[in-house]
Amino acid sequence: MLLADGFEKAFIGTGQQFNKELAVYDYDKCIEILAEDMSYEEAVEYFEFNVTGAYVGEGTPVFLKTEI
Repeated sequence: MLLADGFEKAFIGTGQQFNKELAVYDYDKCIEILAEDMSYEEAVEYFEFNVTGAYVGEGTPVFLKTEI
């Protein structure tokens, strides 16, 4: 299981996939964390390109969007 640096406050638990345990993060909380140092729009663009758009191996974390 790989962890995402800098997003500790957005960690919500783990998830199972076949024989793997993956770290799960709150997508919106990750954006909030980034938006502390940049605009909201910049945070979304950065996050989607550099974080959710990056595959770092079989233990790549999951970013959960909760939409109501």
